[in-house]
Amino acid sequence: MSSEARVNIAIDARGVARRFGARWVLRGVDVQVHPGEMVGLLGANGSGKSTLLRILATLLKPSAGSALVYGHDVVKVPDDVRRHIGFLAHSPGLYDDLTARENLQFAASMLGLEAPNLDAALERVGLSHVRNERVRGFSAGMQRRLSLARLVLANARVLLLDEPYSNLDVAGIALMNELIGESVAGGGAALVVLHELAPSAGLLDRTITIRDGRIVGDDDAFLEPDALAAAGER
Repeated sequence: MSSEARVNIAIDARGVARRFGARWVLRGVDVQVHPGEMVGLLGANGSGKSTLLRILATLLKPSAGSALVYGHDVVKVPDDVRRHIGFLAHSPGLYDDLTARENLQFAASMLGLEAPNLDAALERVGLSHVRNERVRGFSAGMQRRLSLARLVLANARVLLLDEPYSNLDVAGIALMNELIGESVAGGGAALVVLHELAPSAGLLDRTITIRDGRIVGDDDAFLEPDALAAAGER
């Protein structure tokens, strides 16, 4: 595929490998995600799912292989990649001694956003009433919602989400799906690490399964309820 064609692919990872010491966590992974797609990333704990997301988010460098986000190399031009992505880690990554609004203000400054509408982002995730309260008193679900508000601010073309439904109640899951759905419908792309498929039913276009650092399945035949249940048992 030409370099020009790769610019039009939201995520294009080829032969990506990563080791920690003597242990290979990823062993030559190929993943492509196109604009308008939500792709689920499945696999057991330790299979390499989160490591792949962190490489795509420029937080880790691959030991081998390459990864592009809209044609931008995650190693060579990480700043260009970061302008396109919104990354939601498994842990909230918040500052306990800052208020909800102060956490968003700090995130906005790190993203280089000018005149960000912090209050609108907090309202979108249902946290307007606690905007001036310190995060140390927040429940796990409230912290997850505040992490989600950072994605609202970023308005990214590519969402990299690590178990995004963790600690969310029914309303929080609906909110997460609404935001992902809006992004994908607008031509964005999402790669989502999932522990189970049920919360994202109806949104996923396909799933990719990783086992022992290798891709063992790329499946778009799970959209029917019976196939959803089967995929969740892998």
